[in-house]
Amino acid sequence: MRPLKIAATGMSAQQLRVEVIANNLANMSTTGYNARRAEFADLHYQQMERPGAINAADGTVLPTGVQLGLGVRPSSVSTLLAQGALKRTDSDLDLAIDGQGYLEVALPSGESAYTRDGGLRRNADGLIVTADGFPVEPEITIPAESISLSINPDGEVYAYFNDQIEPELLGRFTLATFVNPRGLEARGDNLFEETEASGPANIGDPGDSGIGILRQGYLEESTVDAVREVTELIEAQRGYELNAKVITAADEMMAATNQVR
Repeated sequence: MRPLKIAATGMSAQQLRVEVIANNLANMSTTGYNARRAEFADLHYQQMERPGAINAADGTVLPTGVQLGLGVRPSSVSTLLAQGALKRTDSDLDLAIDGQGYLEVALPSGESAYTRDGGLRRNADGLIVTADGFPVEPEITIPAESISLSINPDGEVYAYFNDQIEPELLGRFTLATFVNPRGLEARGDNLFEETEASGPANIGDPGDSGIGILRQGYLEESTVDAVREVTELIEAQRGYELNAKVITAADEMMAATNQVR
């Protein structure tokens, strides 16, 4: 019976929806995390009577026809791009991106990755790196004798020294933007990689041509809305239960058919 297969696709879809919700809730405290949303599309249809088909000898046509849907399928898990709230930390190397853009990160493979997690560190050589030790591009090294660091909204990094009145410019952070940031491929560790869907990275200075600016001493919080996620979870649970009831009803109908004498 078709209801068995149709309801099974519905249960599978709601299970995927719950998995996406679970991942969102697990990342409620992840810096720079954007919530995801599972999206679905109906499967193909069995055309028992096509709309517009001739229904009689006089040329009368069917106004609607008979089309039987065969279930649902996942179409995408999209990222809900939004600006997270900025949380003050007062740390010299904490950066929040206020607006569009990603920090570029150099991976050990030589490839580039991109992140909105501005919780940066300084390694043993003074190089500014991510929490996982990947250098931020362009590379900026902080002298060991510096006493403090200042990063302005335009991305310029200045170091202060005991024997100098004026700060020294160490370099400037750049930000990468994409035509379709939803097309970026998440690889974990708060990192993304460009794909054909995202298009190539456009590197520019913070504050230029719609690119965001940097806020020193802040981190961008996750955009997960716990109340909305719990509401979605309840809806997914109810949808799963209803599809399970359809399978039970179809099974009982098959049992009744088998008992016909």
